[in-house]
Order: sequence, then C-alpha cells, then structure tokens
Amino acid sequence: MSKQTVHKTSMDQLGRKDVSSFKSSKKFPICIVLDNIRSLQNVGSFFRTADSFLIESLYLCGITGTPPNKEIEKTALGSTHSVDFKYFENTLDALHDLKQKGFRLAALEQTDKSVWLQDFIPETDEKLAFIFGNEVFGVQNEVLEMADIVLEIPQFGTKHSLNVSVSAGIVLWDTYLKNSLNLCKSPS
Repeated sequence: MSKQTVHKTSMDQLGRKDVSSFKSSKKFPICIVLDNIRSLQNVGSFFRTADSFLIESLYLCGITGTPPNKEIEKTALGSTHSVDFKYFENTLDALHDLKQKGFRLAALEQTDKSVWLQDFIPETDEKLAFIFGNEVFGVQNEVLEMADIVLEIPQFGTKHSLNVSVSAGIVLWDTYLKNSLNLCKSPS
C-alpha cells in the first residue's frame, strides 16, 4: 500500500466565519450554564467550544469569571467576542430565565437518577440548557432539583470525573450529532 501525502488545511481554506457573520448566523438552540466554575481557563474553553458549535449563549453564574479577562482569553482565543453571554449572581435566577424562554434544563452530574448520555435523545431543534458545575463540588443540589433531566457521561477508569470543559465538548458533539441524525430521518 502506498503512503498518501497529507496536507493540512490552511486558515483560508477552512472558510471560518468572522465575528459579524457569527453574530448574524442562526444558532444551535443551546445555552450553556456555568454553575460556579472556578478555573478561568475552563471558562475560556467553554467560550471556544460554544463558538465552534454556534451555541446561542453562555450563562455565567456565581463565582464564574467573566470577560474581559486575560486568563479567560488564553483558552477562548477571541471567542468571547463572538459568543453572547450573561452573568447571573445566582444560578437559580439564570435557570428561571431559561425556563421562561422555553429551555429544557439538563444538568451534567453523577446522581442516582442520571441518564447516560448515549440514552438521551433530544427532540429536533429542542431548546436545551446544559448545566455544568464547579470543578470540585459539581452542580449545586438546588440547581439539580430544578433540572428537567440529569445526564451522566459513562466513564470506566480510576477517576470519578472528566474535566468540566472536556465534558462540554463531549455533550455538545453528541447533541449536535443526534440532532443532525434526527433531521436526516425520513418521515414515516
């Protein structure tokens, strides 16, 4: 078998949106809620992931840092300019706001009632708010009580959790893929 030559795609060939095109684009109907995220680099990673999936907005709550902040920018790489965000002192206030806007609340946490991510099937174009908790303490109990569903990413190693921003990438890719598959199904 002959070896293929592989060429990286250039920045021009990628055809990425500029900030104004991003702002005017139709967004994936998802909001990400950060419930007291302590690491500014994790916050930046959420912005970057939200940008990559055309997410509607981020809700930054409690001790979660907000832009402008050079520590957030280290991982956000400018996505704080493209992704809309709101700050709430209290996460419950953010959830009430989202409920009023018709979002289904899905917390990511390990509980006795968690649904494994692969078993979660969102409705096509369903408005979802994914709630991610503090790196040490997770999602607050009162926040879990407001959630419509609690999701868990199965894990099989020695550690009890993934990095919170890594979890977001997995959840958003999974949801995007399932939504795309729902759109491709032929009507019965």
